[in-house]
Amino acid sequence: MEFKDYYKILGVDKKASAAEIKKVYRELAKKHHPDANKGSDTDKKFKDISEAYAVLSDPEKRRKYDNLGSTWNRHRETGGTGDDFDWTEWMAKQQSRRTGHSTGDHFDTGSGISDFFDRVFGGFGRRNPFTQTQAPTAQKGKDAELEIEITLEEAYAGTSKLIGTSSEKMEVKFKPGTKDEQILKIPGKGNIASHGGVPGDLLIKVKVKPHAKYERKGDDLYIEAIVDLYTMILGGQSQIDTFGGKIKITIPKESQSGKTLKLKGLGMPKYDNPATKGDLFVKLQVKLPENLTAKQKELFEQLRKG
Repeated sequence: MEFKDYYKILGVDKKASAAEIKKVYRELAKKHHPDANKGSDTDKKFKDISEAYAVLSDPEKRRKYDNLGSTWNRHRETGGTGDDFDWTEWMAKQQSRRTGHSTGDHFDTGSGISDFFDRVFGGFGRRNPFTQTQAPTAQKGKDAELEIEITLEEAYAGTSKLIGTSSEKMEVKFKPGTKDEQILKIPGKGNIASHGGVPGDLLIKVKVKPHAKYERKGDDLYIEAIVDLYTMILGGQSQIDTFGGKIKITIPKESQSGKTLKLKGLGMPKYDNPATKGDLFVKLQVKLPENLTAKQKELFEQLRKG
């Protein structure tokens, strides 16, 4: 099947405006209308004119037709013909771009449409496409994206934030255990849809701010505890701050600086089951004494000499 040049049929330039195309169409339609001219050639000429105007007067059909024209010209430049043009591939690429609506004047073309029109602007069957309007298909609205920053303390305890979209303000709750880079989806709060479709979703990307003391790895927390030399050597207790409050930890005797203690169940709440928590890992760092007295220095000298 060969390409049908609608611009040539109307005798207009490819850059012709909608007003120019409409003016030329009316002149040609009046000149070649079957009521004013008898004969099969006149009837075919009128149908071609009407078909060309139906396409070029509709911005969406014209865009699609111009796209086909460019593809067709590239095909011909490489030695292709109408017999080996891949209509299936071209239609597949166009399918996602179809809007399914038609505009333009109403006019009588008779009952026939060309195979070319039927192939390119299919979906009408054999009805008259020039006096029909195909209802646009309802499409879901596009998703909206938003980024919200929370602290590690808020991720631990859970929090809520008041956020604003283009259409409304809403309170969004963040469960205990919310993770960095986690995406929260709020159905139906995205962009408004066209043609009666449902709105898109609101996708909230969570950013958890780095903490000055704690490092998070999954559901576990890591912290350093500064412990005096005497407790590190002799053992004892030291106090640390956690998100759940202050706690005392037991330091084993003769602990080396860098030793890590594991405290089960004192980490981050698990997102799907906040009642259970990860673990807390405490890395011990020794704090050496300062401003020693002469007596203390003497005792350390004795320890060094053994």
